[in-house]
Amino acid sequence: MIFGHLLLVLFFSVVVRSQSIREVSWLPCQFIDEHFEINEEGHRETKYEHRNAGLQFGQPGDSPVHSDVITFLVTGSKVDMRRHVKGGVDSLQCEVRRHSTGGILVRWPGHGAQEDDTWFTCTLRHAEGLFVITTFLRHSPPSNPNAAPSESENWIPVADRETVSTTATMLVLSNTPTVEVGLVKEQTLSCEFAVDHKSAQLTVEWRLQRRGERSKLFGYSSRTGQVEGSGVSAKAIGRGDASLKIPLTKHASEGTYTCSVYVPPLYGSHDIALHIMEPPRVSLNVGPDVSLAVGEEQRVACEAATYYPLDVRMEWLKESTVPGASRMPEVLKQVLFSSHRHHLDGTYSLSAFFLLRPAPQDSGYRYTCRVSHASLQMPVRKSFTLTVTENDSVLWYILPIAFIVVMLGILVLLISKLNTIREAQKSKPY
Repeated sequence: MIFGHLLLVLFFSVVVRSQSIREVSWLPCQFIDEHFEINEEGHRETKYEHRNAGLQFGQPGDSPVHSDVITFLVTGSKVDMRRHVKGGVDSLQCEVRRHSTGGILVRWPGHGAQEDDTWFTCTLRHAEGLFVITTFLRHSPPSNPNAAPSESENWIPVADRETVSTTATMLVLSNTPTVEVGLVKEQTLSCEFAVDHKSAQLTVEWRLQRRGERSKLFGYSSRTGQVEGSGVSAKAIGRGDASLKIPLTKHASEGTYTCSVYVPPLYGSHDIALHIMEPPRVSLNVGPDVSLAVGEEQRVACEAATYYPLDVRMEWLKESTVPGASRMPEVLKQVLFSSHRHHLDGTYSLSAFFLLRPAPQDSGYRYTCRVSHASLQMPVRKSFTLTVTENDSVLWYILPIAFIVVMLGILVLLISKLNTIREAQKSKPY
């Protein structure tokens, strides 16, 4: 059966990979089944089993498209998860689970509901995190007057190759399962829902989990009309939009936000992880070209400023620009780092520097500061090219001049001596 399911998934991915979900009637899914066992210590444990299944859209009584796996037949309803799916079906991840109402035994007010209904959830996720949709599926088992109330310990068994006929009753979705945003930015956290009937008992809440502390940001009850907090439009809730607007993000905005929608007896929620990501601004204390003479030295610094979160990697590289030379850069070892500087807005800065004492053979090399950070798709690189000149010594000018002066002095002395001899010879009597 596993091999057959793999063939179905392969066929599905090849044939309908670019199709919209509205163009297909069947999706491969994983059914995460669960049952309870009593362990050796007498405690109840939940056991999970991954089973091959498919999600089929159709009408009651339809035959399964693929009869060798479990089929969850989703019949027509005002709630249609397919309306909210973006992109092709090849990017979807489908998962079906059993759902417990937590002991709340309330008959669903939708059409055709029974008191002994059992529940499943179907979650569709986009492979690249563009959205997540959870739909509540109601299953009405055959009438049995002696059946116990439908609760987790008495979940109906689902056999291999069985078709489970369900109706979509409610869904909760988010188009922002994970958010990365900079500081001082407006950000909306998406949370939408749909119900198959007009409910007088709708409750919407937003909560924030940050560093072990959980706080309530917003609350709304349609029964009382009471609104707590801000950031969500009560008018928009009436249209099925409970999205939360963060006016200006700050360091304290980071955390896990939970949007929950409660329509008795169903409770749906999605967690949205918000990460503050501020990329570093990288700069050097020198220009793109540096010229030094042999024997001179220069302190070269690279600064990564106002980044968040803290972790950043900085390194200096040395590579030749001569054609035909090795392109493998050398990582400089004698690099010093400043301490992390923490700013008032929660961002950080760090400097990496070294003392450049060039030799003649260093001329023409490129020195690059490479900075890697979680907010960057690729490292930032800032470079300069070094030119090394020979040291112009003063002796090279003094010695020739001194030689010329000495020679001129000797010449003057010789001429003076010669003149003295001539004068002496003229003054002798004959």
